[in-house]
Amino acid sequence: MRSAQGLGGALTALVTPFTAGGTRLDERALGDLVAWQVAQGIEGLVVGGPTAEGPTLTEAERDRALRVALAAAGGCVPVIAATESNCTRTAIARTRAAEAAGADATLAVTPYYNRPTQEGLYRHCAAIAAACDRPLLLHANPARTGIDLLPDTLARLAALPGIAGLVDAAGDLARLGMIERAPGPDVPILSGDDATAAAHGAMGGRGCVSVVANLVPGPCAALQRAARAGDHARARAIQAGLGPLIAALARETDPGPVKLALALLRPGFAPDLRLPLVRPRPETEAALAAALDAARPGEAA
Repeated sequence: MRSAQGLGGALTALVTPFTAGGTRLDERALGDLVAWQVAQGIEGLVVGGPTAEGPTLTEAERDRALRVALAAAGGCVPVIAATESNCTRTAIARTRAAEAAGADATLAVTPYYNRPTQEGLYRHCAAIAAACDRPLLLHANPARTGIDLLPDTLARLAALPGIAGLVDAAGDLARLGMIERAPGPDVPILSGDDATAAAHGAMGGRGCVSVVANLVPGPCAALQRAARAGDHARARAIQAGLGPLIAALARETDPGPVKLALALLRPGFAPDLRLPLVRPRPETEAALAAALDAARPGEAA
């Protein structure tokens, strides 16, 4: 139950499609998106994280979105449930609920807002790991949470059963070397930053939890396959081709741009967001349209 095998490569940080101005989960759109992702060769899916507007989902919506994704994936790729909370008890409850629904693994972000010390971070993550049966990925995203998981703390956590690796969204490639030099067991590191995915792979990273993969799962999977094969020139070439689209997505807060881009790419997909997020500005929409046209992701659909 604790095996981390298969948790790597190109993983999509899935959006959560809504209808009716963001008031209802669009199960059909989510299922269709997951099926397309799998058909395009994506290697894993993350449900319920920041790109999924996880903080705005009710517990029932979290459960339903996970079950829809699992059914649509059909066991072809791992489905990882983000179970973040800055309350340890809530994170444990969400992790247990995700496992009961069938998640292949779970993802725990560093607690936001209350900003614990490194000892508090260790105890938070250790408590979740002790309470769960499936592999647990840790997620460091200091830009969103205001707190970071430092290499020495990660090394302590890596010694615990069930810790499957770290998703590092800092975008700081120097951190990868620092983590690898830290004492303790080897920790698989996945990037959480699309802009540095190829470089991360060249430095020994094990994959990327990707926002742009919502739009271009095939190229993202090809990039990670090239990195695993040691063909870093090809990985860099794919990265360069995705650069304008990644830059357009970064113009405003995720997932506003990627949901709007999906609406441009997939007829019938609604770009609805939940407050406090709002629809991106017209100039961002224009940049997204131009980047999508240059990337031509629809040709792979």
